[in-house]
Amino acid sequence: MKKFVLEFLRRGFAACGMGPIILAILYLILQQTAAVETLTVNQVCIGIFSITALAFIVGGMNAIYQIERLPLMVAILIHGSVLYISYLVTYLLNDWLDWGVMPIVVFSAIFLVGYIVIWALIYSITKNRTERLNEALKQKQQNP
Repeated sequence: MKKFVLEFLRRGFAACGMGPIILAILYLILQQTAAVETLTVNQVCIGIFSITALAFIVGGMNAIYQIERLPLMVAILIHGSVLYISYLVTYLLNDWLDWGVMPIVVFSAIFLVGYIVIWALIYSITKNRTERLNEALKQKQQNP
């Protein structure tokens, strides 16, 4: 557990520096689309703190896959759940998502589809690389 916590902290701190940069890009895009003209100091501060915390959590949660005793599907479920809650809280806290059943259902559906698509891509790439590696090992064993 200590190893996981240390790895979580290491990855989280490495990732959290990107949070304010992503927030600045988001605010610039919102300004260009006329969705935001001015921001209060409170909005900027909440945005910076919440996005930094979100980046820390997202970066750190990848350490969950380092726990060897944890089955992959359980790790994926924990990872996805923590990310979902973190993103939802961040969006609600910054008023980027309206409070209400329908906006949360739409957000949840988009998050779930996105998460599944990303994992399908990762699975496909990993499976392809593993098959190529196994084939190369098989050829090497046949032709020493």
